[in-house]
Amino acid sequence: MGLLSCRVERSEIKAGDHIYSWRALYTYSHHGIYVGGQKVVHFTRKKETSPSTFDSSSISSSSKLEPPLACPTFPDCGFQQPNSGVILSCLDCFLDKGSLYCFEYGVAPSVFLAKVRGGTCTTAYSDPPGTVIHRAMYLLQNGFGNYDLFENNCEDFALYCKTGLLPIDDQGIGRSGQASSVIGIPLAAIFSSPFKLLVAGPVGMATVTAGMYCAGRYITDIGVRKDVTKVAVEDLAVNLGWKHSSEGTCDDNSNADDTSNAAHFSNKPNEEHANIHKI
Repeated sequence: MGLLSCRVERSEIKAGDHIYSWRALYTYSHHGIYVGGQKVVHFTRKKETSPSTFDSSSISSSSKLEPPLACPTFPDCGFQQPNSGVILSCLDCFLDKGSLYCFEYGVAPSVFLAKVRGGTCTTAYSDPPGTVIHRAMYLLQNGFGNYDLFENNCEDFALYCKTGLLPIDDQGIGRSGQASSVIGIPLAAIFSSPFKLLVAGPVGMATVTAGMYCAGRYITDIGVRKDVTKVAVEDLAVNLGWKHSSEGTCDDNSNADDTSNAAHFSNKPNEEHANIHKI
């Protein structure tokens, strides 16, 4: 385990693990939930998004994350519900020739602060693997809302699957450690500027800035924040307003049926897990 991230071998990961892979020379990482059977459920841009239209999610969810039309390894690789960004991929397509890393949960504050980059660990504790897989498979059928680089990205998806925690109030702050790091660096530089008269030289200034950066990362960690609460995956769409009320009463019955089917599907995580291994 290093200060940058925690690289692992494929034989070391278990169903229910939060995994990720660095992209573009460690510029950002893509996250997902390993559900077993060499399969990963992860969150990307919705497939109907036009590539010619700028979307902030394209920064951290490139088109390369979408598996080829005919995966040579698994026939169901690339399964994705219409108008949803949650996708099932084989491990090879998810990694996209990158290395495999495992996100750490329940780390001590000292370990969290020692990490050079955000998006590698959290002080929050993970729920049991069965619960994690249930959430991931349920969201594969029902979606996870609209992708947003800072408020609802792939790391946010994985963190929710692992912990069930969501912010109570919409304050424009997601759970992603990557987003906190990106925002934290310029903010640390800004807020540390008043101290430039109190510290001697660039070394002292850099120390103050680094301290503020680490403090900012820590207070935005989902395991420390006080504005988060457990939300059942079955209640996620209703609580966050992801269901479109404009669909009309004529679609209410079909939506209820879909929800019922999805609940039936998600209530059998072990069965799904077994089916995945059979493919």
